Amino acid sequence: MLLRNRPPRLDSRPAITSEGFQHLPASAMSVLRWLNANRVDYVLVGAVARSIRGETSVTGPVSIVPAPYGRNLDRLARALGSDNARERFDADLWSKEGSDGPPLKLAAEKLVRPDRWALRCGEYELDVEGRSAETPRYQELLYEASRFEVAAEVSVEVASPEDIEHYDHVRRTGVAPQMRVTRTVHDADQTA
Repeated sequence: MLLRNRPPRLDSRPAITSEGFQHLPASAMSVLRWLNANRVDYVLVGAVARSIRGETSVTGPVSIVPAPYGRNLDRLARALGSDNARERFDADLWSKEGSDGPPLKLAAEKLVRPDRWALRCGEYELDVEGRSAETPRYQELLYEASRFEVAAEVSVEVASPEDIEHYDHVRRTGVAPQMRVTRTVHDADQTA
């Protein structure tokens, strides 16, 4: 059987990070290298994106918004399947043996649901953000994103600080942030 058709697997080899990115966790570097090896197009949002933009104390999974075209989603689904991706859950929902669901059989159609996929591949965590109407589209994120080379041959598109904050707000509250303009009517305005 030919091995060239198999997608690259997650690799725990340490990456030599570029200057200024030594604070990135080794697990995040492994996931980023794995996504790039599988030729997945994405924009980073979430904790790792904040960390790349300079917030060194932030921790969390790699969160991505994948490009919505079919071949890209097929590559992502194939990569996740080859590394036995499982959905992450709170520890109290499952037995103490593990806090993950059974291995998922993902397809491109499943990856475009409006909710976020919280996944784990072995010891590595990856969040695939959903495509709800309240969040920016991939093209909008990419337009405002900046490219960073975090290690040799590992460059990533990182969302703008405003978009990263948008996804953090949605994760915390479950709804998109809204700006409301109200007008206060004073007594002097009422008599005029």
